[in-house]
Amino acid sequence: MAARTKTTKDRPSYRCTECGWQTAKWLGRCSECQAWGTVEEFGAPAVRTTAPGRVTTSALPIGQVDGRQATARSTGVPELDRVLGGGLVPGAVVLVAGEPGVGKSTLLLDVAAKAASEEHRTLYITGEESASQVRLRADRIKAIDDHLYLAAETDLATILGHLDAVKPSLLILDSVQTVASPEIDGAPGGMAQVREVAGALIRASKERAMSTLLVGHVTKDGAIAGPRLLEHLVDVVLSFEGDRHARLRLVRGVKNRYGTTDEVGCFELHDEGITGLADPSGLFLTRRAEPVPGTCLTVTLEGRRPLVAEVQALTVDSQIPSPRRTTSGLETSRVSMMLAVLEQRGRISALGKRDIYSATVGGVKLSEPAADLAIALALASAASDTPLPKNLVAIGEVGLAGEVRRVTGVQRRLSEAHRLGFTHALVPSDPGKIPPGMKVLEVADIGDALQVLPRSRKRDAPRDGEDRR
Repeated sequence: MAARTKTTKDRPSYRCTECGWQTAKWLGRCSECQAWGTVEEFGAPAVRTTAPGRVTTSALPIGQVDGRQATARSTGVPELDRVLGGGLVPGAVVLVAGEPGVGKSTLLLDVAAKAASEEHRTLYITGEESASQVRLRADRIKAIDDHLYLAAETDLATILGHLDAVKPSLLILDSVQTVASPEIDGAPGGMAQVREVAGALIRASKERAMSTLLVGHVTKDGAIAGPRLLEHLVDVVLSFEGDRHARLRLVRGVKNRYGTTDEVGCFELHDEGITGLADPSGLFLTRRAEPVPGTCLTVTLEGRRPLVAEVQALTVDSQIPSPRRTTSGLETSRVSMMLAVLEQRGRISALGKRDIYSATVGGVKLSEPAADLAIALALASAASDTPLPKNLVAIGEVGLAGEVRRVTGVQRRLSEAHRLGFTHALVPSDPGKIPPGMKVLEVADIGDALQVLPRSRKRDAPRDGEDRR
């Protein structure tokens, strides 16, 4: 049975019971005879139905479905493969988002060259630069391959024509906000254009079993620009993070239909391009012959990867009525909370009247509660001008009552610290299995943790009412 089409007489209509005047919408007063309350509905809309279509592929028991078609192929960049869950799946569409200048184009151009081969061609479409500009970057990062094809296009129809001509296994579009469809009104980057362009490329990827990498812009708040529908349509969403003044770049999985979102890829951006870091902890540490006051090491988890990071603090006498509180790489609220805990629970009274500066090394951002103990010890060490013992790491969340709480992944954190040569650790109670040769001190509260500080040369003045002996 063919589907019914909507005709004029199928539409709801209203008629005056006094004079027979008709209208398409209800009115309280008839416009013809001016009678009140006489307009009533007399035609109900017809129910529209969709006729069953012809089945192109029969449904199969899930055990008979061939899963080999979803086998991932390596991109040639191990750190990116880690985040993707093993590589790119044929037909998968990946959205890569990040701030301008963070290194998205550099990374994807490197991926385009390493993934290209005689059996698997790569097509790189740039909508923001000319082909010659991309060629100069490719020369600089050594991303030249005979099976890597390059085109500068902003028209969707032309891009689909390139797909027919090149027949690539991997398509990279930089970026989706620069491409427009001639069938849709509106400027490139608009909601309707982004939806149409993404939908057309997703259909082409599924039909050709072609992997696609789409570069997406972000707003000033860091969210992916464009309609939220774009994130729902694609298979994988990757967030490219990093401070433009630091070398470290992180690729974090936000959505992944083919793997977990717990993995994080670490990269180092330099003049010759971008390089994956299998062991990035060295970027976050400062190697010294002797310990320095105001520094403490901790182990943070980025996804499931443990990274050893260094927290630094500096306290100086304030010259203004309201002392400064400056942070870099740390949450200001957590640092302020640690200052309050040290003053109230740790009996360190000099912090409230001094300028305090705290930061991390290497551009890493510490936001998880497991860094609380390291932040508190770094502040206490800076206030007393006393260095912490050498080769010590501190792991634990500090509560407002001064207690040190357990955190997830303590064993993985201790194993990473032991692998890098650290021999002592401060952890909450019940840390689990301890690496052989590592000395672990379990602390219950901030008072126990402060006992690791040797007697300082400059003791803080005791509070009023306390024993001054």
